[in-house]
Amino acid sequence: MKSQSSFIARYIPVMLCFFAMGFVDLVGIASNYVKADLSLTDSQANIFPSLVFFWFLIFSVPTGILMNRIGRKNTVLLSLVVTFFSLVLPIFGDSYLLMLASFSLLGIGNALMQTSLNPLLSNVVSGKQLASALTLGQFVKAIASFLAPYVAVWGATQTIPSLGLGWRVLFPIYAVVALVAVVLLSSTSIREEERDTGASGLMIMGLFGGTLFPLCMGVAADAVGQTGAVAVMTVGVIYLLIYTLNIKTIRHE
Repeated sequence: MKSQSSFIARYIPVMLCFFAMGFVDLVGIASNYVKADLSLTDSQANIFPSLVFFWFLIFSVPTGILMNRIGRKNTVLLSLVVTFFSLVLPIFGDSYLLMLASFSLLGIGNALMQTSLNPLLSNVVSGKQLASALTLGQFVKAIASFLAPYVAVWGATQTIPSLGLGWRVLFPIYAVVALVAVVLLSSTSIREEERDTGASGLMIMGLFGGTLFPLCMGVAADAVGQTGAVAVMTVGVIYLLIYTLNIKTIRHE
């Protein structure tokens, strides 16, 4: 009974970190609101989601090196702290530069978390239970992604007390959750195993595509309208098919 309670005490903070990982998906809904508030062009607005992939592309490999030095738990804690500050910035305004800084920090925090959280979970759950735990983690992450648009809409329509922030009320709400995750995880003892971690070439290929295509779609839409954006999207689909075929080839080798 005591061991089961200890397991739950370690499991819950990690699952809350998966919820915090889903905060990065608020970039999509936030980009639409920022575009409307600041009257941005498509190419300007599409910089926001590209920032997330850009910083993941830059930090994925260094994060693996950092994690081997300071440990998985400390890397996840660092990612939560960076995520917390990224969510605090929009409370003070929604200027273009401020939102760029916020989404950049959100992308950096997510890069740190994506690289270190799954390995940390493997120190809490092992064996046959790991696959189901990873699936549950992705489900918890999806809940945060699912809630973000509704919280933004509720804030924009004053359905909930928005403290004058409007749709930006979702940032302080998620910031509180990130802070709770920091407190819970920092107070949880997790024994870590030494294991080399790195980013594969296929992962970097995927991140590279995720960085470029939103920007290209925005530029094409500004230049020739939605036809240009659809053309870029078609190229993106072909790129995704090649990427998927490469993954299947690697798995069969």
